[in-house]
Amino acid sequence: MNLDPRQTEALRAVIETGSFEQAAVRLHLTASAVSQRVRALESNLGNPLVVRSRPARATPVGQRLLQYLHRVMQLEADLASDLAVERYSPLLLTIALNADTLGTWFFPALAQALVNEEVLIDLIVEDQDHTYTLLESGMAIGCIGSEEKPMKGCFADALGVMRYRLVASKSFCQRWFPQGMNRNDARRAPVVAYSHKDTLQAGFLENHFGLLPDAYPCHYVPGTEPHLAAICHGLGYGMVPELLLGESTGDLIDLAPDYPCDVKLYWHSWKVQSPRMEALSKQIVDAARVVLGTPLSE
Repeated sequence: MNLDPRQTEALRAVIETGSFEQAAVRLHLTASAVSQRVRALESNLGNPLVVRSRPARATPVGQRLLQYLHRVMQLEADLASDLAVERYSPLLLTIALNADTLGTWFFPALAQALVNEEVLIDLIVEDQDHTYTLLESGMAIGCIGSEEKPMKGCFADALGVMRYRLVASKSFCQRWFPQGMNRNDARRAPVVAYSHKDTLQAGFLENHFGLLPDAYPCHYVPGTEPHLAAICHGLGYGMVPELLLGESTGDLIDLAPDYPCDVKLYWHSWKVQSPRMEALSKQIVDAARVVLGTPLSE
């Protein structure tokens, strides 16, 4: 199979930007030229590669091709670095991870490893239940998420457990839960979630009070620090990583101290890796297990 690099570049640009028009801007071509290159690649492979929607997305075959292209690019970059006359030649890795991992242990645990391995990172932040799809689509070369089962050709290493507590400020509790948390008050009290994909609060309320997501008001505040700030300032209550609950959040009250929410996290990447990616994968797993605790054997 001979792949035309101009055609594969056009495919990657369309999927990464979400449209033929934006891909054309990136590649300094016309949208028609980009479309012709993608159609030629589809004709060569005998399969459609792009769903012409808004945004454009890869078909299952297109996803497999993108996975292959990202892996080849990584291996080529690593080889070029090893053969470079000068020692410094950074490797760019695209990693998908959840906001709480990024906002708590990721940089403190791995910054030195990233420096030592001369790795540049392109981080994609997504809910822990959805990072896997970015690896599956070929948009990321590795991911941290809650999916346990590895994709074909990949491995999944258990990292440990991220524990969450359902918390609120004292002023919020005095206003909304003066008698403690109960079903009637939970129907009126506003929740603070990260996004519409964030199911931690929704899962708790459904499991403990039988409340469906549309049965109570909800704020959506993305980002670990803004999400915590919204809770600290009394906008609502929500699930916060135990790793963030220190002296600076002493005003917060645990609404369900007997019912923490534990989320198991896994590191997913390809079985065939470049040397530096293999070293980084090991350091991600080792560092996470120090912070999150060595996972119990399944």
